[in-house]
Amino acid sequence: MPDILGDLSHLPSAAALRAWNCRRPALAPDNSAVAFVGDQDGVPRVWVQPLGADLDAWPVDTGHHPVVDVSWGPTGEHLAVLVAPGGGEHTQVWTVRPHGGELRPLAVPPHGSAALVRWTGRGESVLVAETSAAGLTRAELADAVTGARQVIAAGELLWPAAVSRDHARMLLRRGPRGLRRMYAADAVPGHPPGGERDLLPGLPGSTDQGVLSPDGEIAYLVSDAGRDRAALLAVRRNAYPVVLAERPDAELDRFALSADGRRGVLLWNEHGRSALDVVELPAVHVRPLPPPPADVVTSVRVAWDGRTAVLAAESPQEPSHVLLCDLTSGTYRYAAGAGRLPVATGAELLRFPARDGLELAAWLYRPAHVHGPAPFVVSLHGGPEDQERPTFNPLYQNLLAAGIGVLAPNVRGSGGYGRAFRQADDLALRFRAVEDVADCAAALVRTGAADPSRLACMGWSYGGYLTLAALVTHPRLFRAGVNMSGIADFATFYARTEPWIAAAAVSEYGHPEADRDLLHALSPLRAFDRLAAPLLVVHGTQDTNVPVHEARQAFGAARARGVPCDLLLFEDEGHEIRNRANRVSLVSKVLNWLDEHLRPAPH
Repeated sequence: MPDILGDLSHLPSAAALRAWNCRRPALAPDNSAVAFVGDQDGVPRVWVQPLGADLDAWPVDTGHHPVVDVSWGPTGEHLAVLVAPGGGEHTQVWTVRPHGGELRPLAVPPHGSAALVRWTGRGESVLVAETSAAGLTRAELADAVTGARQVIAAGELLWPAAVSRDHARMLLRRGPRGLRRMYAADAVPGHPPGGERDLLPGLPGSTDQGVLSPDGEIAYLVSDAGRDRAALLAVRRNAYPVVLAERPDAELDRFALSADGRRGVLLWNEHGRSALDVVELPAVHVRPLPPPPADVVTSVRVAWDGRTAVLAAESPQEPSHVLLCDLTSGTYRYAAGAGRLPVATGAELLRFPARDGLELAAWLYRPAHVHGPAPFVVSLHGGPEDQERPTFNPLYQNLLAAGIGVLAPNVRGSGGYGRAFRQADDLALRFRAVEDVADCAAALVRTGAADPSRLACMGWSYGGYLTLAALVTHPRLFRAGVNMSGIADFATFYARTEPWIAAAAVSEYGHPEADRDLLHALSPLRAFDRLAAPLLVVHGTQDTNVPVHEARQAFGAARARGVPCDLLLFEDEGHEIRNRANRVSLVSKVLNWLDEHLRPAPH
């Protein structure tokens, strides 16, 4: 494969940036090939890898825009593809032949965003969601051959989770982050849903995922409603919910169901690492699968015949790759990927109490060949409901190779540790999450691994916000900061973000009018007179989730205060960095910034 990144000899771990990822794999109906999103030629696009023979993968031409997701239709004739024009957040659904050709738009809302939900299993029908610029979502059945579409539901903060094979029943998720409810309803194209019913009435919590049996009679829900950790529940028509699988030590990440509804795969989150079970239905016989040969499984789909699951999996030492799991024998087979890095550093789990006694956890990456306390960066994830897990991160590997350690914590509000922990930062409790950052730094220093005078803080999205908040709350704790795609001021965020994102964020952060004083106090920009650490600000100009205005005003305020600051903008990226060349630029800039500001103080 040609070298598309050029000379990377100036970077300490060029191999980590040359490694490419395979994500969102989907098997062909006859199991002859697997389609996946791969970035081996620089930009995420669709690739198809034949199985059962020593044949090369081929790319599928879907245009020059980055691809986010791909799914193989039940007839084998079409792929449904989710693309991100300009690298931004206004995604579109297209269809294409597996060998290329007949590329057609299926859901392309003007000034809005489309989502690929799933093939319905009936002919060439795809369930999609279109969200308008005003925040109204329409659930639609779209025909991949004719392009015809039928609206089956509409509303704000709506997500069509599933539809039965005969298109008569559907699952609709409604509500904001952390408070989502799942409803079953009759699908009547062109009319409002009929007989809509809350499947878990009166139970506090959130239901994020739902799957219907092929006949629409059973709804399988991944939910923490009425419990602390997400479990698998089943609700038959006009019956009470039944718990099918639940663990006191793990959360259920995902549930995948075979096309005939007789076999499912449960993906568990055990303190950040993945575990898998198979459930035979309707008898509900659950049996564990052997541990996957990777730390984290990010995607699971069951083959159309129910015999195999296709997984995307990764570890700190190996980028995301495709695995096939025989669901009867439990054996795993490597299908596609770049392979394990020859030299890479793994992660160790660290647990410690916050100042109020709440247990926190973090992944500790120690730099190799460093004797004595080293410079470290505290790296904060997005969300805040996301979770730091031991996954592949080229930035981390380059920092480690340069002698800078990484502590990647899960402060309160993170996912993976139960509903109580996830809600422990809501509204005014967010001040405690900011204090968690300081407690993480203290716990890191207690390990003896870090030099307390050479600490930095960085984060992406919500982690970028938390970085800014920590820098102004504890101005002498960190020597430098890196804010990537973070909120600086909640007032300007609410005024400029997508309407549906603003509506969904109210339960997490507060209402822009009713909670104005709280949001003012939580906004780091309002306390930039306390900013002392040099600050690097990174953002994609196509970001409509956290608009680039947040970056520009943070940069301007830091410069006005005389604080050393730099701004790195990517014109062809949105809320995430998808282009590998841009990833190289990001890693180079962050590495140079931290290397400059974490040098030992002169004697």
